[in-house]
Amino acid sequence: MPHCQTYINTLRNLGYRITPQREMIVEALAHSPHHVTAEEIYAQVHERAHAVNIATIYRTLDLLVDLGLASRAGLQDGRVVYAASNHGPHLHLVCRACGKVIDASQEMLSFLERQLNQQYGFAADLQHMTLAGLCSSCLSQS
Repeated sequence: MPHCQTYINTLRNLGYRITPQREMIVEALAHSPHHVTAEEIYAQVHERAHAVNIATIYRTLDLLVDLGLASRAGLQDGRVVYAASNHGPHLHLVCRACGKVIDASQEMLSFLERQLNQQYGFAADLQHMTLAGLCSSCLSQS
């Protein structure tokens, strides 16, 4: 079963109405091969249904994040991006000079999660994390 259908079934089983707009938002997010902004999802959905507004997009994305079906991350340039939970845990390294985004190894998150738990007894939610810094190109120019 495609991820979008799994998410839609989960919403339905939890008692949420599945409107055509909500279904298109879930599909756009679940089928995206990369992280997307609410505005990018709005553009995709608006092509198919003009009776959708950006507030509906944000409300649905917030619901998906609250239910653990999606994750939200803020990038250094102020943009907020979303990913469906089927992307799995991941770490973004964002260059604060040029804006380049590097996807780092998930093993780094696992190591950090273990260390936080062992040293502090803290269970961190590290499903989607963003770290700011300088990429190798910008670092060599400074």
